Amino acid sequence: MSKTGGDLFVDTLINHGVTHVFGVPGAKIDKAFDVLEERGPEVVVTRHEQNATFIAQGIGRITGKPGVVLVTSGPGITNLATGLVTANSESDPVVAIGGNVKQEDSLKRTHQSLDNAGLMSHITKHSVEVQSPNSISEAVTNAFRASVEGRKGAAFVSIPQDIISSTNLDVDALTVKEPPILGPAPSYEIDTLAQKVKNAKLPVFLLGMRASSEQNTEAIRKFMTNNPIPVVETFQGSGIISRELEEHFYGRIGLFRNQPGDELLKHSDLIITVGYDPIEYDPVIWNKENDKNIIHIDEVQSDIDNHYSPMTELIGNTALTIQRLDEKLDVGDVEIDNDGKALLSRITQLIHDKYELPADILESERVNPKHIIKTVQELIDDETTVTVDVGSLYIYMARYFRSYSPRHLLFSNGMQTLGVALPWAIAASVVRPGKKVVSMAGDGGFLFSGQELETAVRLKAPIVQLIWNDGYYDMVKFQQVDKYGKNAAVELGPVDFVKYAESMGAKGYRVNHSKELEDVLKKALNEEGPVVVDIPVDYSNNAELMADLLPDSTN
Repeated sequence: MSKTGGDLFVDTLINHGVTHVFGVPGAKIDKAFDVLEERGPEVVVTRHEQNATFIAQGIGRITGKPGVVLVTSGPGITNLATGLVTANSESDPVVAIGGNVKQEDSLKRTHQSLDNAGLMSHITKHSVEVQSPNSISEAVTNAFRASVEGRKGAAFVSIPQDIISSTNLDVDALTVKEPPILGPAPSYEIDTLAQKVKNAKLPVFLLGMRASSEQNTEAIRKFMTNNPIPVVETFQGSGIISRELEEHFYGRIGLFRNQPGDELLKHSDLIITVGYDPIEYDPVIWNKENDKNIIHIDEVQSDIDNHYSPMTELIGNTALTIQRLDEKLDVGDVEIDNDGKALLSRITQLIHDKYELPADILESERVNPKHIIKTVQELIDDETTVTVDVGSLYIYMARYFRSYSPRHLLFSNGMQTLGVALPWAIAASVVRPGKKVVSMAGDGGFLFSGQELETAVRLKAPIVQLIWNDGYYDMVKFQQVDKYGKNAAVELGPVDFVKYAESMGAKGYRVNHSKELEDVLKKALNEEGPVVVDIPVDYSNNAELMADLLPDSTN
């Protein structure tokens, strides 16, 4: 039976195991939506293309497999940009497909004519436009492959209207080839690293974004059980260390160099980075002195710069490399010296002290950020996905919210993109059906993508959206005050978020006093569909975020 371009496109998605496509339709790509409506995968229509891309990114972040976004031409394409650059910088696999004008109109100043592939080549790792109907499956298949090869990221395919609408095609969609399985790093390099670990006085694991896959997490946890090396995580490495191994966890690092984990790295004589990417936390910050002995374990080569030049790089299958390293070490081979043990003891106490809540925590109408974090932590289980937007809350969450399952606490720490939390929460509800999702956003960041609350209602997604409300773009505000002694252009007007939620069919709650927080959150978590909780937050102590712990202050 003859096929249309739309049939060939959809067959290719099906062959790749795609279950959901997110996007906004339009005339230049409507044949693809027409076929999808007939036989799947399921289409989730969003309120904005940028948010569709964020949802696809969330799918890619959680599963390691590309999320798919499908949009029309012109503004449909340009609205992808922020989502794709975020996914690409943060190594989340996404395949985006966009329509374009007919090929004969591509060089004309006509309606929505645009060099799609050229535009997207600057913000993705792979960008092409299909030139022939018979090439649709080839182009889409190669986009899927590119998105997961090496450093994962975003891939883009432009399909002109006449190509997707072509008829009487006699080619079949390509079948999926399983990607090759890499072997471990060379054995002699693993032998050398094992000896360095044995000789080190204070070795430390720095776990980054690519360490958080299921296979890598399993290998790291097994290694840690046999070889108790102190660990720090980047924001995207959250959750790799389990509850059972928590005594070896010394916090997360990122953004400002003033955390317990920074102090540990400063004094370590051997830092083993696993799946670390410099976009997570620039080496010029955590290795300012440029005196660290660094070993790089990853599936991709490191980005060498003046402050990140590893002694050696163990490139290969990360899980297998860690497993082989584990086999080279016997129980007792990791021996931290007395100075190192004393430092670890001081850092452990410091972390404990930082988690303590102020004595007057329930006396204020506005809620202390640590109070929100502690209450949520006590009310959810380890399998609850928590998505975090960018803003002051993002710093508090990264520092104080514990996570014990990888890819269950999601941050944007490459682009630090506002508006990701709710779309990522929708992604989590799709990937982990029936599991509660908690989304955290400030009053500013929430309205970057708040229209997708209606999408969540349509999907009956079990999302509890917390809005940390203070009336400012506060992450900018407190840094301005630190630099200039005053703020500028950061004040926002009031929004009734309860009515906003109700207008879209969601439930809305408001915390009127810090004493109400726990009861309101319990009610919200017991609701079945999307819920919005408006929380007046007290950011009066935010100056401490930049000067909480100076280097060597634990000495």
